[in-house]
Amino acid sequence: MSITIHNDTEHGCLTLHLGERFDFSIHRAFHDACLGDVAQARSYVLDLEQVTGMDSSALGMLMLLREHAGGDRAEIRIVNASADLRNTLRIAGFDKLFTVH
Repeated sequence: MSITIHNDTEHGCLTLHLGERFDFSIHRAFHDACLGDVAQARSYVLDLEQVTGMDSSALGMLMLLREHAGGDRAEIRIVNASADLRNTLRIAGFDKLFTVH
């Protein structure tokens, strides 16, 4: 389990670098970083470079973040996702809800 957080307060951007697994094991850390009592960022970047697998709870966390960040107005970018992860996001229709690079 790992998650590294960079909060750029000047630009209002919260960047999360996720470890090998994006699953329920990081739920608490993800919640505390994005959805807890922290000030809401204007934009979010989820760096999946090190992620080799994710499960349905990861998709749930993404939806919670999207809702928290303003729904259709949310600015959330998913970057450095592998082809397999991008395919999973595409099949789930998340490529229409998030900007995936």
